[in-house]
Amino acid sequence: MQTKLTQILNIKHPIIQAPMFLVSNVAMVIEAMKGGIAGCIPALNYRTIEELKSAIKELKAAKVEGGSFGFNLIVNKSNIKYKAQLEAICEEGCDFIITSLGSPEETIRQAHAVGIKVFCDVTDLHFAKKVEALGADAAIAVNNEAGGHRGNLSPQELTNLLSTELSIPVISAGGVGCKADIDKMLSYGAEGVSVGSPFIASIEAGVTDEYKQACVDYGEKDIIMTERISGTPCTVINTPYVQKIGTKATWLENLLNKNKSLKKWVKMVRFSIGMKATENAAKKATYKTVWVAGPSIEHTKAILPIKDIIKGLTT
Repeated sequence: MQTKLTQILNIKHPIIQAPMFLVSNVAMVIEAMKGGIAGCIPALNYRTIEELKSAIKELKAAKVEGGSFGFNLIVNKSNIKYKAQLEAICEEGCDFIITSLGSPEETIRQAHAVGIKVFCDVTDLHFAKKVEALGADAAIAVNNEAGGHRGNLSPQELTNLLSTELSIPVISAGGVGCKADIDKMLSYGAEGVSVGSPFIASIEAGVTDEYKQACVDYGEKDIIMTERISGTPCTVINTPYVQKIGTKATWLENLLNKNKSLKKWVKMVRFSIGMKATENAAKKATYKTVWVAGPSIEHTKAILPIKDIIKGLTT
């Protein structure tokens, strides 16, 4: 299946294995490339710049015809490693960068100087127009069926809107768990899809078997929104622990959030606490199970190798 995305990245299928915090790793992306799709890893999955550079070198060595790899960058001030990560990626090289949360202007400038494509996460037409004007190579339309932090518009509404109003390709993110879903997104005007949650329950994913099995055992009806991770609504599996702690910010956080000078600090503390809980749940057995996932786990029926998950999405 040929689309503008397959042409831009020289891949066989118009699919990006979405960057997932704590989940994505080199092994997953290597298998993604072997399966003829693109794979992406959050730069923040690496604690040091040297670890990031090492991952890039390993992926370059493993690259095959018909596959490509990239990295996701948080480009606002909350990511204190942003400039060093961008420099390392541009120095070592990759096929594409996905930007999130902030202006991609500097990323686009530096990446394009060394031949790296830049795709930008957007949730509405206003920001999509902005990134197009800055020179983005594609817009990733994050809809209201995405896992983690999601948009407000439905896949059809957002994809139709952006594909009509933009001259750059639109990649739909959210709500894809099988080939029929991909066909649907392409019919809305997308040139490709970004798929995350179905790859959590993979042999290669670097998370606990409990997390993977949860994506098999739970389904679309079990996905809820919580403010208890980052302070911003985020989709998680509705485990007994999530039910116990609730999904809303505490009364103290709500009170402090009303103070403009304190609001950003409250967000930072909540983000730090929430991310630690998420990391613990992803990396080791714990009763504090905070598992991020989207409704597309409805189609996840077993823990499988990446190659079999790709086959299920493409045949």
